[in-house]
Amino acid sequence: PGFAPPPSSTGIGPSSYPPTTGAPRPPTMPGPPLPGQTVAGPPTSQPNHISSPPPPSAMSGPHPGPPMSGLHGPLPPTHPPQPGYQMQQNGSFGQVRGPQPNYGGAYPGTPNYGSQPGPPPPPKRLDPDSIPSPIQVIEDDRSNRGSEPFVTGVRGQVPPLVTTNFLVKDQGNASPRYIRCTSYNIPCTSDMAKQSQVPLAAVIKPLATLPPEETLPYLVDHGESGPVRCNRCKAYMCPFMQFIEGGRRFQCCFCSCVTEVPPHYFQHLDHTGKRVDFYDRPELSLGSYEFLATVDYCKNNKFPSPPAFIFMIDVSYNAVKSGLVRLICEELKSLLDYLPREGNMEESAIRVGFVTYNKVLHFYNVKSSLAQPQMMVVSDVADMFVPLLDGFLVNVNESRTVIASLLDQIPEMFADTRETETVFAPVIQAGLEALKEAECAGKLFIFHTSLPIAEAPGKLKNRDDKKLINTDKEKTLFQPQTSFYNNLAKDCVAQGCCVDLFLFPNQYLDVATLGVVPYQTGGSIYKYAYFQLETDQDRFLNDLRRDVQKEVGFDAVMRVRTSTGIRATDFFGAFYMSNTTDVEMAGLDCDKTITVEFKHDDKLSEDTGALLQCALLYTSCAGQRRLRIHNLSLNCCTQLADLYRNCETDTLINYLAKYAYRGVLSSPVKTVRDALINQCAQILACYRKNCASPSSAGQLILPECMKLLPVYLNCVLKSDVLQPGPEVTTDDRAYVRQLVTSMDVAETNVFFYPRLLPLTKADVDSDSLPAAIRNSEERLSKGDIYLLENGLNIFVWVGVNVQQGLIQSLFGVSSFSQISNSLSTLPVLENPFSKKVRSMIDMLQVQRSRYMKLIIVKQEDKLEMLFKHFLVEDKSLSGGASYVDFLCHMHKEIRQLLS
Repeated sequence: PGFAPPPSSTGIGPSSYPPTTGAPRPPTMPGPPLPGQTVAGPPTSQPNHISSPPPPSAMSGPHPGPPMSGLHGPLPPTHPPQPGYQMQQNGSFGQVRGPQPNYGGAYPGTPNYGSQPGPPPPPKRLDPDSIPSPIQVIEDDRSNRGSEPFVTGVRGQVPPLVTTNFLVKDQGNASPRYIRCTSYNIPCTSDMAKQSQVPLAAVIKPLATLPPEETLPYLVDHGESGPVRCNRCKAYMCPFMQFIEGGRRFQCCFCSCVTEVPPHYFQHLDHTGKRVDFYDRPELSLGSYEFLATVDYCKNNKFPSPPAFIFMIDVSYNAVKSGLVRLICEELKSLLDYLPREGNMEESAIRVGFVTYNKVLHFYNVKSSLAQPQMMVVSDVADMFVPLLDGFLVNVNESRTVIASLLDQIPEMFADTRETETVFAPVIQAGLEALKEAECAGKLFIFHTSLPIAEAPGKLKNRDDKKLINTDKEKTLFQPQTSFYNNLAKDCVAQGCCVDLFLFPNQYLDVATLGVVPYQTGGSIYKYAYFQLETDQDRFLNDLRRDVQKEVGFDAVMRVRTSTGIRATDFFGAFYMSNTTDVEMAGLDCDKTITVEFKHDDKLSEDTGALLQCALLYTSCAGQRRLRIHNLSLNCCTQLADLYRNCETDTLINYLAKYAYRGVLSSPVKTVRDALINQCAQILACYRKNCASPSSAGQLILPECMKLLPVYLNCVLKSDVLQPGPEVTTDDRAYVRQLVTSMDVAETNVFFYPRLLPLTKADVDSDSLPAAIRNSEERLSKGDIYLLENGLNIFVWVGVNVQQGLIQSLFGVSSFSQISNSLSTLPVLENPFSKKVRSMIDMLQVQRSRYMKLIIVKQEDKLEMLFKHFLVEDKSLSGGASYVDFLCHMHKEIRQLLS
């Protein structure tokens, strides 16, 4: 398949798809080159010298194609694979012009149509099996790197992909579960970095959950004097500090300043210059560990109180009528026994409080000595205060009977309400005031249903306007409509008041504005549009349970220090910054990431490499002040080839998506898309020009570890935020924009390039998942059932020709026409196929931070349009290009840059 751009090559729009995440891989042998376009004139096409497209019958089923190497193209018919091709670490599309082992120069019979008179032959479509396949790359990495543990002792090691299951052994660098980088070998100079255009960024997840087989960070207690730090830059003691003068002083690995070792910390050195207690001290031998913080690290120089959780429930007409209020109250009765607690504690130290609201706020006194809860109403929402101190925040065990009584009464009290209007800002203000009075940090769980139009501070109007799409004013749809919430967020962060928001909208509710406080306080937003008890309660309750139980740090401040030569210049995520270095979060949970970009401010050296240290100061759920430290050492290079050999495409895409999603706040969406395409074209053109061996311009040559950059970038470009279809609401776009900004690499991976599994191929006797297939309609067969997941939804697609027995086994009905597409869970049936599919779905749900919504799609049904939106290698209805077309478009962009 030649690389001739399609005839209408000017019309290839930027497009985008769900990317997969992966980790950089060691360069593998590149695949067979494809003959490329070698003409200079108008686009013509050239004969297909690789293999003709498979017959249509082979295309209709999930067609894995022949065994593939390198760039995963079918092998050329007459040439064996090239073993000696290792030196040039790339996969190349197009003829190889350099003398390569086993290749007798160019392929025989490659006509050049550029000079021929007469009409060119009709263009042939590029064979999708001959272009880089995400599935193949993911499978290769699993088989190459899934069996051995990843040992972190060596500087600049590229970890396995996020899609690979592997164990981590910490031997001095932080686990990739805590930090992943766009490149593990960074340019020595800023000129080199600018030339390559590869962003240098780290995606940091400071409180990441580890699998049970891995050790949690040790907690180090240095007593009164606190952690040992560099005098000048204040970096914390870590494995890269150099002890000198017999161990009496140490030289800082970040700023080179020499600091006296405190007497209590002194230890002799062995003959290699290492301290003899090296292995006994986590901070000298491990990449990640915690210090117990002293009172100097606490607000107002006093140790913190344990945090509080306040549940604030909208009791307006919609919330009551839908059954939501009763559902929340029922769930809280049991959920309050599962509040987070420190490892060995009998019960949680977290106190709880309750508020209900519509146009006014109702506070509840649930003091343990009361026979019945007492309600106090605050109707002056313009001047919010908490009407009671004693009895508002209580210990669950002590006030158990009063709380149970309250939760029984709330649904009854408001059962006949006619109040449809709500307030919103005063609710946050009330929670904030309660935490201030109690002198503690905490979290507000707000359950809210509608646009707050009642007269009150933070009142909003409906400003949704689809006509703004593709205009210069489109950016206003992503911006808050008032600065009121930004100021409120700042006050919340100062108090350590984190807000988690559960939204149940039936129409526009302005997520862009309501989300400001959750976003800037490090909180989360969950959205259940058109909430219905029977279909959505499972998803909501699972999300709520996980949200209440998960590990969270309060009143957190994070700082990233770097060794001389680079510095942190830009930050992305759910947090607030009052200066240029400190990332402040009222709350930080185990699912949140902070993405940090680095820029050169000096030269780096290949010998010393580069270091980063992420220090997170936070209050644990028991009220203990701690510091969590993550260290990572990277290599530095003077050759561009070394940079391109050690990149991590999944992390790169995570960064680029976040960068683009922030861009839409200030620039037209088209400008943002064009900038993304341009940057990636520059990255690939720089590689082509400086690292690939000389060859014709008709070839597209991609670095081995970046060969999925085009397909994943295309997924980002045609995502709902950057290229919405007609059915996507403004609130959906604002919601996804905020969600992606704090996703980790594994989440953006499956969000942009979903996982598509053929259920009919599942082995009912094993625990394993069937092999995934590529996201394209031509891979689906009418006789099969498929599952597609992207971290938010799970689709089960049923082909029209599926055997009746399979339909009976999975859905308990006797024909295709009887399958209901309103099912939100699969029926529990006692047969091997049903058990297997349900256990697969359970397994996928556990892997994701949110409970995915199950949607049944019957082929040729109206819901199929929604499903096809996720088949990201195909053209999208909103104008996004197919993978094949986008690859041609990228090739054209690269050629323009090179000429």
